[in-house]
Amino acid sequence: MAAHASPRSPDAAPRTTAGLPLLAIVGRPNVGKSTLFNRVLGRRSAIVQDLPGTTRDRLYAQTEWRGIPFRVVDTGGLLGEQLTGPYAGEVAAQVEHALGEADAVCLVVDVQAGPTPADADIAQLLRDAAQPVYVAANKADNAALAAAAADFYALGLGDPRPISAHHGLNVAELLDDVVDRLPAGAAPAADTACRFAIVGRPNVGKSSIVNALLQDERMIVSPVPGTTRDAVDTPIEFEGRRLTLIDTAGIRRRGRIESGPEKASVRRARAAIARADVVAVVLDAGEDVGAQDQHILGMALEAHTGVVLVLNKSDLIADDAELLDRRRRQMRWRTRFVPWAPVVWTSALTGEHLPQILDAALKARGERARRVATGPLNAAVKRALIDHPPAAHRGRPIKLFYATQAEVDPPTFVFFLNYPESLHFSYERYLARRIRDEFGFGGTSIRLNFRKRGAAAGDRGVSRA
Repeated sequence: MAAHASPRSPDAAPRTTAGLPLLAIVGRPNVGKSTLFNRVLGRRSAIVQDLPGTTRDRLYAQTEWRGIPFRVVDTGGLLGEQLTGPYAGEVAAQVEHALGEADAVCLVVDVQAGPTPADADIAQLLRDAAQPVYVAANKADNAALAAAAADFYALGLGDPRPISAHHGLNVAELLDDVVDRLPAGAAPAADTACRFAIVGRPNVGKSSIVNALLQDERMIVSPVPGTTRDAVDTPIEFEGRRLTLIDTAGIRRRGRIESGPEKASVRRARAAIARADVVAVVLDAGEDVGAQDQHILGMALEAHTGVVLVLNKSDLIADDAELLDRRRRQMRWRTRFVPWAPVVWTSALTGEHLPQILDAALKARGERARRVATGPLNAAVKRALIDHPPAAHRGRPIKLFYATQAEVDPPTFVFFLNYPESLHFSYERYLARRIRDEFGFGGTSIRLNFRKRGAAAGDRGVSRA
C-alpha cells in the first residue's frame, strides 16, 4: 500500500518516547478510530460506542507486530474547519500534538459514508505532514464496500486501504505496511515502573494534577464534571525512577452514573485501580470529605493498593488558618480508617507541593516490596500478645502459634492459630497496627490471613489493614 509522505526536513524529525516509534490514529468522529486502536492492541482499551466524540483524550499503548514493538496513540475526533461542540477546540489541539510526535499516521475514514468535507479538511493538514500517512477506509464489511474505498483517492494521500476494524479484515495487511516503514526503536525495558492511578469524584482536579505533573495539556481540562472519560496511561520519570500515571474518569455513586460512556468510564476507573500499585485519591481541599470520597477510598482498599491522599485546590484556603485547621481535622477524621496513608496538600494551579505526590507514591511502592523475616515478625507478635491477649473462645484461650510473611505487593501475613474463626476483627486491626509500629509499611495496605494450624485451606477471609 502506498503511503503519502512529504519531504522530511531535519526540524521535522519525529520524537519517540521510551525509545519506540509511534503510530498516530486520526480521523473525524465516529469513523472507528478506537475500534482500530483496540484491534491493533488485541484488547479493549479505548471506550468504543456509536457516539461521536466518545474518545476525547490521547490514549497511548504499546504493542508489537511481527515481533516489532511500537506505540500507538488514539486521538479524539478531528473535524477540521467544521469543529463543533464544547470540547472541539481542545480535541483538535490534542490531535495536532499527537501528529507532532508521531512517526507514522493512519487516517481512518468511513467507507460507508464516503468522503466528507471533514475528511478533506483533515487530509489537507496531513498532506503537509513529514510522516508517512496511511488511509484506512474502515467499515468495508463486504466486497461492494471494499470497492468503494477507491473514492478516497480524492483525498490525495495515496492508496486507500479497505479494512473492517470491527471484523479484523485487512488489518494485518495494514500493519504490515506500517511496520515496514517505522524507524527502528530501542528495545523496551522490563516493566518495573510504579503503576500510579489518580482517582477521585468528578471535578476535583485529577486531570489538572496530571497535566501539571507532565507540564503538558494531554488531558482535556474543563470545569465540567466528567470531562475525562478514558483511563489514560502515561509513562514518566521522577528522580531517576519510572512511574506509569493512570488518570481515570471521575467516579460517581452508582445511582448518579449516566448510561453510555460515563458508565463505561467508571468501569474503566475501577479496572485502573485494580491494576495499580499505588492510588492517589484526590480530594477537594475546599470541601469537606464526603461519603463519595470515602467510597472511592474504600475501592482502593478493596484492591489492596498503596494509597496517597491528595488535597487539591489548597491554594483556595491557604490564607484562612482557621478554615485550614478545620479541614485538616475533618479530613483526618473522615479518613481515619487509613491513618497510614500520607497526605499531600497541593494545588495543580500553583504547582505547590506537586513533586511530593510522586515522592509519596514511590515511597509507598517501596513499602509494598518490604519483607520481614520470620524471626523478627514472631518476636513482634509475641510482644503484641503479651501486651494485649485476644479474647477467649468459649472459655478457652486463643493461641497464636506463629506467623510468616507470605507475599509482598501487597505485603501479606499469615497467622496460624487454634481458633481463627473466633478472632475478633478488632484484634486483627490491633495486630496490623503493631506490625506497622514495628516494621513500617507506611502508604500501603497490608493483608492479614488467619488459618487453623494444620489445615491446608482453613483460612478465614483476608483482612485489610
